[in-house]
Amino acid sequence: MDEQQRLGPHESMEIHEMVNFKTVCLAKSKLMQGLVFDKDLKEFMQKDVELSQRQLTELQTIYKKAPFSIDVNTNVPIH
Repeated sequence: MDEQQRLGPHESMEIHEMVNFKTVCLAKSKLMQGLVFDKDLKEFMQKDVELSQRQLTELQTIYKKAPFSIDVNTNVPIH
């Protein structure tokens, strides 16, 4: 990988923070679906889960350009 394609340390940290935030949002939406009885709200939450899964996949791809070596947890419950 070319050095110009690498993220700066501050960019890497921001991506890391976004991954953490989206992971928490995803987990919360998945868990709360079991407590919701309104059909429209449940559908909205399911769309949020699907969107969050796609966003996490994209963020993990970007995170691989970080200038340091770290294992990205691929066991995140995105499915």
